[in-house]
Amino acid sequence: VQVKSENRKTIWNTEEVPEGAEFDDTWDPREQPEYQILFKQCVGTEDVFFGMSRKDPSTACCEDMVIKIKLPETKYSDIALDIQDKVLDLRTPQKKLLLHLPYRVDSKNGKARFLSEEETLEVTLRVSRMFDFINFL
Repeated sequence: VQVKSENRKTIWNTEEVPEGAEFDDTWDPREQPEYQILFKQCVGTEDVFFGMSRKDPSTACCEDMVIKIKLPETKYSDIALDIQDKVLDLRTPQKKLLLHLPYRVDSKNGKARFLSEEETLEVTLRVSRMFDFINFL
């Protein structure tokens, strides 16, 4: 059997390692905060009343992903947020969240805002999809 890798001592190929595995830190004692993943889609009256664009309420027709993360007793300056195409990594002094996202996102053009009265971080990310005749940009 021929080994296709350049280094014969490797155990697996880089394609076999799941995306975001470099963020896994099982020894970190910080607790995971509560979070919600919500989806948004842009619809008009032609979609709601006439169904002209063939959109449906499923996540397959949504353009944006909104992640709401509860961070009680946290200041805005304590939040470290890193977003990759399929991974959201949030760290504060008390909490840590490593979230593998259900869809690939545009990591360069996201928005985040901290709602201090609700103690919630709201991250809005544009879902990146292949052209599928439903979701036009």
